[in-house]
Amino acid sequence: MTSVAHRSVLQVSDLAMHFAAPAPGDPHAVIRAVDGVDLHLRTGETLGLVGESGCGKSTLGRCLVRLYRPTRGSIVLHADGASTDIASLDDRRLRPLRRHIQMIFQDPYASLDPRMTVAEIIAEPLRVHTDLDRSGRAKAVASLLDDVGLAAAHANRFPHEFSGGQRQRIGIARAIASRPAAIVCDEPISALDVSIRAQILNLLADLQREHSLSLLFIAHDLAAVRHISHRVAVMYLGRVVEVAPAAELYARPHHPYTRALMSAAPVPDPDIERSRERILLRGEPPSPRNPPPGCPFHPRCPEARPECSSSRPALRRVGQNHEVACVLERAQGT
Repeated sequence: MTSVAHRSVLQVSDLAMHFAAPAPGDPHAVIRAVDGVDLHLRTGETLGLVGESGCGKSTLGRCLVRLYRPTRGSIVLHADGASTDIASLDDRRLRPLRRHIQMIFQDPYASLDPRMTVAEIIAEPLRVHTDLDRSGRAKAVASLLDDVGLAAAHANRFPHEFSGGQRQRIGIARAIASRPAAIVCDEPISALDVSIRAQILNLLADLQREHSLSLLFIAHDLAAVRHISHRVAVMYLGRVVEVAPAAELYARPHHPYTRALMSAAPVPDPDIERSRERILLRGEPPSPRNPPPGCPFHPRCPEARPECSSSRPALRRVGQNHEVACVLERAQGT
């Protein structure tokens, strides 16, 4: 990936999203889906976000676009020369800022209204966030369809008339219609055929270059994340445990969980694949309803020390643009 500017579009600090989950004997119990995340997204970069199912990736993405109102923390959006914490804004004050941060959803079958034509779907953000008249919106829709590799003749069709890959292109056209500064891509290729995934990845990369977009790319596919991302953040049980440039993270992961995660990803070279060490984690991930004290990974960590059960490490710089939340790194002083 090419280098990107260091100015941030989004700055996330101590972000948490807890869901009420009353239980017998504990009417105030909560599920800590996101539990103190610090992140920043730079102008023109793709930040990959990976982790096991249930670790809070999609919940974090929905908080960033304010589909959820976070329990605590800040989400500072830098756009139009202003910096605004959108985490606690009410709907009235949030609405004009929504144009700056959009979302591409995982399921292209469920994320498009089946009663609306493609033209109506793509034109909706233009109607809400611009002063274009009907004719101007129609021209913009035709241009957006061309941008994502679809024909203007598709504008009057309904979503059920398209394949999964085409529907995701429609979702992408809708997301870029308001010319946002940032887009949250919530597993945008996981519901697609393998043959289509590379096309969508390449389309996102092309659009990023053309429109100077910043992308948060959430995915399970570690190979896809490596291909498209400038930096990668690793989540475990609602927290970010490591952030680094993509090439460095894949070559030299520091956190024990990141090493285990990378060891599970297949390598296309059979000789390397046969010789690689697998790191098998014991047990299952703890429940976000009752997370362990200290480091959330310590019950499964093959390198855990006694202090890991009592000390909850914050992200700490261990190299240029490389941060890790691990007691071992602090002890080593690296």
